[in-house]
Amino acid sequence: MAETLRFDNLKELLGLKDAADKDPLVKFALNSAEEIVLNYCNIKEIPDRLSNTVLRMAMDIYRNEQPGEEETPQVVKSITVGDTSTSYGSGTDENFAKSLVKNYRSQLNRYRRGLFA
Repeated sequence: MAETLRFDNLKELLGLKDAADKDPLVKFALNSAEEIVLNYCNIKEIPDRLSNTVLRMAMDIYRNEQPGEEETPQVVKSITVGDTSTSYGSGTDENFAKSLVKNYRSQLNRYRRGLFA
């Protein structure tokens, strides 16, 4: 799949088809996903059969990391009712980077090549 087609597909999947101001953020997520796949699989270009996997990874990156936001969103981590106590934490998954490849490992392993020194 051509890179521009992959980019257009990603924008549509994210619901950002008409949001030109988000283009750099979408490109960042797509480039990050492509880089992860290329590095993990030790290949020089993305095979057509991995295009959907790259798109899914890019969607995960865009939605979890929320590039372009100055601050990460805060979510309630715990609530205590007696004497009222509420604690907040980051809305992003701290283990996201580690889990991203793990979530797609079965698809990526089919294209993974060994490195020979």
